[in-house]
Amino acid sequence: MAVRSFSPFRHRAFLLVWLGALVSNVGTWMETTALSFFVADTSRPSASGFVAAAGFIPTALLGPVGGAWADRFDRRRIMYCTNALSAVIAGSVAVLVASGNATPGRLALFSFVGGCTGAIGFPAFQATLPDLVPPDELVAAIGLSSTQWNLGRILGPMAAAIAISIGGVSTALWVNTVSFLAVIVALSFAAIPHRHGVKRAVWRAVADGVRFARTTPAVRAMVPVMLGVVFLGGPFIGFIAQMATNVFGARQGGTGLLVTSQGIGAVIAGASMGSLSSRFGVSRVLAGAVCLLGPALVAYGSSPSLWFAAPALVVVGGCYMSVLSCCTSITQQSAPPELRGRAMAVNNFVLGAAYPIGLLVQGYIADRTSLRVVTVGAGSAIAIAALAGRLVRPGQLRPITVAGSQLLPHTTTTTRSPASGV
Repeated sequence: MAVRSFSPFRHRAFLLVWLGALVSNVGTWMETTALSFFVADTSRPSASGFVAAAGFIPTALLGPVGGAWADRFDRRRIMYCTNALSAVIAGSVAVLVASGNATPGRLALFSFVGGCTGAIGFPAFQATLPDLVPPDELVAAIGLSSTQWNLGRILGPMAAAIAISIGGVSTALWVNTVSFLAVIVALSFAAIPHRHGVKRAVWRAVADGVRFARTTPAVRAMVPVMLGVVFLGGPFIGFIAQMATNVFGARQGGTGLLVTSQGIGAVIAGASMGSLSSRFGVSRVLAGAVCLLGPALVAYGSSPSLWFAAPALVVVGGCYMSVLSCCTSITQQSAPPELRGRAMAVNNFVLGAAYPIGLLVQGYIADRTSLRVVTVGAGSAIAIAALAGRLVRPGQLRPITVAGSQLLPHTTTTTRSPASGV
């Protein structure tokens, strides 16, 4: 079973893109950790939520446009341009911090601009992933894709701590600037097939994605689950530095420990996604992750010390990433290749809208109560919603199960991807 989870690494194109993205994401998490510490050390919880939300709002606003462009233009070229622009933006943030002119408002502005770039480029990356592996390895590839992102959560904070100790916060930001070059180099050597774009007006292309989500039973069943989990559960990510600094009094070292703990859980979840989905099916993995996420958040929010919070956060990170990986798998497997970018734009819209709104709402409540109250309350709400859904609508996830039996291969197909490079 474990071999199935790692089988996408046999394909050269996937491996190259995976490694390039890993280097870039280590840099991204270095920036995230450094800026989270910078803001948490000087501002209230709502400020951390504001800065983090600013980077995600563009996903909701421009994600559908990015999805439309991913289906219309050359995806490799889109990724080249957006990564180059991201490097420029990251360098500007480094200059801002190094000059002593950084404020939460200015950082939020640059976070918003960087989010706009990511909202355009990420759908192209997502839509390219199924071209790098055979169909029967797609779920494993999606799991490994989330694994490399979360390896960045583990390696990035440690690298950030070293960089900050050597040259301050701005040093970690400069490393992130350079890290975007890794994706550009990987794309240059990876064999990615060129697909003829679908020339549709942007508003019509966006409508295509909405129509796909509305008329595809598996996606229609999945979207409410994703919306609730991201809105209630996702904001814990933006408040990790606040929890470490202002709840546990651990400052930079505590932030690194908690971010790393979350990353460990997410890496384990991503690495096991192929095996778990093959054995139990995507719908059962999704249901199990949702049911476990609520109690795990309650345990994390009520932990008496940092050392109790860290293992609880391992479970939280694993459950949350399992939910997102399952939702991505459902949409990727349900969409035809020519519609893939627009289909994934629906997921990105849910993530880009629910996460920042959840951050702002929970940050507002935390300012007036505490982060413990907000975190325990969010976990309790997820647990209650999961139980209510099980009792009131027991067949909510049945379309995913049906789709899984048709779309998610459990055979030992040996079809070779044209982009595998081997």
